[in-house]
Amino acid sequence: MMTEEDIKNHHKMIDELQKKESQPENLQVTLYNWGPCVVKFKIKDNFQQILESEAKLASGDFSKQLAGQLHTELGFTTESKNKLLPYLAPYLGAYDNVFERFQNKKHEKKPEYFMSAMWINYQRQYDFNPPHDHDGALSFIIYLSIPEELKKENKAYKGNSCGPGGIQMMWGEGPRGCMTNMSHFPEKGDMFIFPAWLKHWVSPYKSDCVRVSVSGNIHDSAKLNNISKT
Repeated sequence: MMTEEDIKNHHKMIDELQKKESQPENLQVTLYNWGPCVVKFKIKDNFQQILESEAKLASGDFSKQLAGQLHTELGFTTESKNKLLPYLAPYLGAYDNVFERFQNKKHEKKPEYFMSAMWINYQRQYDFNPPHDHDGALSFIIYLSIPEELKKENKAYKGNSCGPGGIQMMWGEGPRGCMTNMSHFPEKGDMFIFPAWLKHWVSPYKSDCVRVSVSGNIHDSAKLNNISKT
């Protein structure tokens, strides 16, 4: 029959064994990621400046092609898109590198991207973007202006989501123990790149101000009707 001292010594031995086996150097770990690969960047000042400059030239009404219930959504000109592509390219390359790490294997062939659309969103008081996805392989969002009034409203928000003016992304059915959503209140210069099929939406707000963002769709191959005849 074990004495009380024997039991204490036994428990002590088990604790020491567990501590020894739990040391990282004794474990080989491989992390398997699930769901969409969403990457957040902070764009460089020169990209921000030329983006703001070219945004002033956007003029074509883009709202009929979008799900947003926003005051104004304008398309960038072809010339502006071509001018902005060299600034955008490094971020797409960085996304590819992250995606390779995310899926634990290299691309069999590096994607060759084609930007099919780019537009600017002017979100005003009570505007919102309902749950939707985009065309293409990847989409991006860049934030040009987050007004102080909106920041104050969001800071005062009491709740579990990102609150007024925030972006939310959701994938899957939400079983316990799984991360199936991403919620973020953006800052000026924030950029997200994510799979175009990923459902996302933007919450409305009450502040009398304008929240400005730029969005675009990226294909990994050119559509047939965009290939010029030779």
